Amino acid sequence: MRRALAMALLLAFALPAAALGQCPKTNLADIEDEVMCPVCGTTLQLATEAPQANRQRELIRREVDSCRSKDEVKARLVAEFGPDVLAVPEDEGFGLSAYLVPIILFVAALLAIAFSATRWRRRRPAAAGGGAGPGLSPGDSDRLDRDMERYD
Repeated sequence: MRRALAMALLLAFALPAAALGQCPKTNLADIEDEVMCPVCGTTLQLATEAPQANRQRELIRREVDSCRSKDEVKARLVAEFGPDVLAVPEDEGFGLSAYLVPIILFVAALLAIAFSATRWRRRRPAAAGGGAGPGLSPGDSDRLDRDMERYD
């Protein structure tokens, strides 16, 4: 009898703990920074007193208490409040452009700088004294020779 009672108590305490272990590790703070208040236009962390933000927080709490994952909670928020509720755009479809456009513009700017630098280097005049400059007239040449003799 004692053995059966001990086994029943063990199962009574072990099963809820096992069920909690299967629940996704999601909490309000984890989702708040990725969800926006559509009325305020800020994330839920910053929208402290807005009634809409409070309704969203309450919905998130209910979903987390129901053992929903982060993605399931976000999907429910989108279904309830629309796609503008997500602070970070999705990485597919039109939302992908939010990630690709800055990268493409950065690469284009680097290419433009490299192209401009090579064109600028080609157009630079040759260094002075390295090439054939304008020749001296015979009078200037004689005068230069006389000036140089004075310094010797």
